[in-house]
Amino acid sequence: MNTKADLQTISSLVGDALSQFNKLLQNEIELAKAELAEKAQQISGALGFLAGGAVLVIPAIVMALFALSAVLIAHGWSQPTAYLVSALLAAIAAAILFAIGMHRLDARHLKLAETLRQLEKDKVAMKGIVR
Repeated sequence: MNTKADLQTISSLVGDALSQFNKLLQNEIELAKAELAEKAQQISGALGFLAGGAVLVIPAIVMALFALSAVLIAHGWSQPTAYLVSALLAAIAAAILFAIGMHRLDARHLKLAETLRQLEKDKVAMKGIVR
C-alpha cells in the first residue's frame, strides 16, 4: 500500500535525482566549454604553424630553386626544363607542408573525447537512477 508518506519520499527522491542530474549536466557543459577552448588553441596553433611555415620557407625555397636551376643549366639542361623541375620540387615541398597542417586539423584530434566519455557515464548513471 502506498501511503502519503511513501509518495512524498518517492517524490523527494525523484526531485533529488533530477536536481543532481541538473548539476551533473551543468558540470558537463562546463567541461565541454573547457575542452572547446583547448581545441580552439590547437586549431590556432596548427594555423600558426601553417602560416609560419609558409612565410619562412618561401625565401629559402626560392633561393634553393634558383641554385638548383643554375646547377641544371650548368649541366646542359635547357632553362625552361631546369625551371620546371625546380617548380615541381617547390610544389612537392608545399604539398608536404599542407599535409602536415591538415593532419593537425584532423577531426579525430579535435573531438571532445573527455566530454563524450563523461556524457556516456552520465547516461549510464541516469539509467541506473531511473530503474
